[in-house]
Amino acid sequence: MSASAAAPARKPAAPAIFSPATLARTDALLRKMSLDEKLGQLNQLFQFRRSSKLDGMVRDGKLGSVLFVADPVEINRLQHLAVEGSRWGIPLLFGSDVVHGHKTIFPVPIGLAASWDRGMVERVSAIAASEARADGIAWTFAPMVDIARDPRWGRIVEGAGEDAYLNAAMATAQVRGTQGPRLGTPDRLLATVKHFAGYGASEGGRDHDAANLSQAQLHNVYLPPFRAAVKAGVGSVMSAYMDLNDVPATGNRWLLRDVLRGLWGYGGFVVSDNNAVNDLVSHGFASDKRDAAVRAFKAGVNMEMASYVNAYTHLRAAVDKGAISVPEIDAAVRPILATKIQLGLFDHPYSDPAKAREIAAQAPAHQEEARIAAERSAVLLRNEGALLPLDRSIHRRIALIGPMAHARQDILGPWVFAHDPKDTVTVAEGLRAKLGDSAALAVAAGVQLKRDAPSPFESIFKEKDAPTWDAARAAGEFDHALALANNADVVILALGEKQDMIGESASRSTLALPGEQQRLMERVVALGKPVVLLLMNGRPLDLAWANTHVPAILELWYPGAQGGAAAANLLFGDASPGGKLPFTWPRNVGQIPLYYGHNLTQDPSEQDRRYWNEPSSPLFPFGYGLSYSTFAVTDLRLSKPTLLAGESLAASVVVENTGAVTADQVVQLYIHQRHGSASRPARELKGFERVTLRPAERKTVRFTLGPEELSYWSSATHSQVNEASTFDVWVGTDAQAALSATFQQQ
Repeated sequence: MSASAAAPARKPAAPAIFSPATLARTDALLRKMSLDEKLGQLNQLFQFRRSSKLDGMVRDGKLGSVLFVADPVEINRLQHLAVEGSRWGIPLLFGSDVVHGHKTIFPVPIGLAASWDRGMVERVSAIAASEARADGIAWTFAPMVDIARDPRWGRIVEGAGEDAYLNAAMATAQVRGTQGPRLGTPDRLLATVKHFAGYGASEGGRDHDAANLSQAQLHNVYLPPFRAAVKAGVGSVMSAYMDLNDVPATGNRWLLRDVLRGLWGYGGFVVSDNNAVNDLVSHGFASDKRDAAVRAFKAGVNMEMASYVNAYTHLRAAVDKGAISVPEIDAAVRPILATKIQLGLFDHPYSDPAKAREIAAQAPAHQEEARIAAERSAVLLRNEGALLPLDRSIHRRIALIGPMAHARQDILGPWVFAHDPKDTVTVAEGLRAKLGDSAALAVAAGVQLKRDAPSPFESIFKEKDAPTWDAARAAGEFDHALALANNADVVILALGEKQDMIGESASRSTLALPGEQQRLMERVVALGKPVVLLLMNGRPLDLAWANTHVPAILELWYPGAQGGAAAANLLFGDASPGGKLPFTWPRNVGQIPLYYGHNLTQDPSEQDRRYWNEPSSPLFPFGYGLSYSTFAVTDLRLSKPTLLAGESLAASVVVENTGAVTADQVVQLYIHQRHGSASRPARELKGFERVTLRPAERKTVRFTLGPEELSYWSSATHSQVNEASTFDVWVGTDAQAALSATFQQQ
């Protein structure tokens, strides 16, 4: 079936976003507005610098929203132009990419997902929202919930990885944290779930390339996180750039009307991604910008985001020619106005300096939350000989080597705009603060990292006063780093990808460590010293050699402003890593795509030998992560052996800390349906819980399996089904969990 096929019937998932009072006020306003005033609300533009042209458009009511204005003074100036220039005092909606923090920078979304901690993700989302709202920003373009099964795709860093269930859980937490219990909660923002839909499945991992997905993949893998965000009450949805099964997502009526509004009952508004309406011409879908505007509007895009000229300025001519009706314009404008009313912008359109001071006073507490988030996001991939945590009585001379050792900008990751660089703690600074005079710390970059092609965000991400390297300096720095390593009791290698090497327009054809990092690592290891590899990145990198030769590997992701402090606590045991991988880590780029939820094939016993030259299995499985303690997961029990379709059962296990330190474990439940109207994945995550246990402490962890977990969209029936079958259940600490049970559904 194509992506234009009819959507199956299902009860709407969406709660009411707007209160009856908001809707009544909206309709009263709509009745008074002229057509041109309504059309103005459908347009949005960027402002990176002050512009007389944009000022005029705001004053004339030709814009409903402005992006990337972060200065509260400038926000208030523009807001005065909008409110005072409008007959009805209609305010602007100011938006920004508050993706993983505003003033306080938290770990990147893939790192937050690695925490498997819904509560923490909700808390940090709420903090980011409060800081942005205090500056006058009311709208963020997060969460991104695109499933990413090709780590060459740069935007894997912005989501929660390969799994629909984990993505849905993170989406729900981010929406609730960003918006609060309802849209319009004080000190919160309007959230946007993006990019609808299938953007993460771009061919070859090449950003913006087409995605070709079956209906089963769409309904079972790529759409569930969006549906979870809608169920959580998300107030806006962003359409995607790319073709989905030959129909661009921004002109895809099946996606935006049949599924989003019809199947799910969504009542908020849809905004295009940047210039995506204009790009309908580039797709060969629309004949010109006028045609593009009509096609996107008819498909269901309420507001057009553009960084230069809006195609939606052509909608007036479309109305005059009868291609679009005034009631259709009203239907598109209504949720935009209702959102502004529900957010309180009509009553309080300006940022409040007193509120900004109040939020700023909470900065120390927010930075503490950032440190905790970074610690809880870290994943321990390898720890041979219990090298970690380091012992200060043994490791008194420490060499911190690598380009990420003192990277003030890169440690933050992409999509950061409003932070103060002075708040950032690098790994070198974190270790110096931790060690004091108890150990000697020597630091050297060793090698330089630089993209082969410039990033479109280079002006934003470029680190001020960054030194320039020539060939002589590069050789000298490399030798200097080796000399420091040779004089140390332990070497910490801080490697990874620079901030501009991942994110939008940052796909890569290889997973190799960029630059000369692999050579640096091999030369350091050859010195015979104990080595800890500290990674900062947002995608799996090629660690096949490191996993054989480096005794300890700690994945930090891009840990944010307090990443250095978190790294020091983790390295010396003041925090124990408890994160888990949100994706399958391949051995090399040739295995891509590699994900745990594949369908079984003709000979499952040979699944690990699909390649003749090496195992087909991953380097690290989905859900994997070690600890400084050890755990036992036992006594799997199901509340009943048989259930009828529509019923639920409970599954429980006992988890015990069998080690010597207090630590966290993420208990994970997977299922497999053995037979039915369609083939089902070998395993599917259907429950998880992160628990903290003291030594010898035990806890019973319980999960529920019911219609939501046991149903799926069947290619045979073209509908959602809940079938009679035998189900396998596994519970453990990663996707290769061995503790199992079965039950029957009749």
